[in-house]
Amino acid sequence: MRHADADAGGSANCGDSQGDHSCPGGADTAAAPAGGAPPPHASGPGRDATSVARGPGMRPHIFTLSVPFPTPLEAEIAHGSLAPDAEPHQRVVGKNLAVSGRILVVRWEAEDCRLLRISVINFLDHLSLVVQTMQHFGPPISR
Repeated sequence: MRHADADAGGSANCGDSQGDHSCPGGADTAAAPAGGAPPPHASGPGRDATSVARGPGMRPHIFTLSVPFPTPLEAEIAHGSLAPDAEPHQRVVGKNLAVSGRILVVRWEAEDCRLLRISVINFLDHLSLVVQTMQHFGPPISR
């Protein structure tokens, strides 16, 4: 699998320069991990939704976004504001938010490039609103 990491930016492993947005088997499809075997998936009722929807030989598209904040407290505030937003397509798009110091890290995993793109765009809209609100009210006051 390829991972895209960025500081307040990022890119997904989807699409190519010729405008192919379907992604299956294309040049930008995620590569297999060392050894050539697909990643292991849990089996049975507790397995994740993306492993159920995945066809033979298909690997998910992964997008990781790292958003730096001035302080760890502001990163936690943003996390608290953004985490409650449920993913509309949570059966086919996985999203995980975490805070590491002053960095908010968001990781998506999806089979469908279009749904991944929609999820990222919606998240960026919400992130923009959170950042604008935090800037409007100024830095948090520690108690």
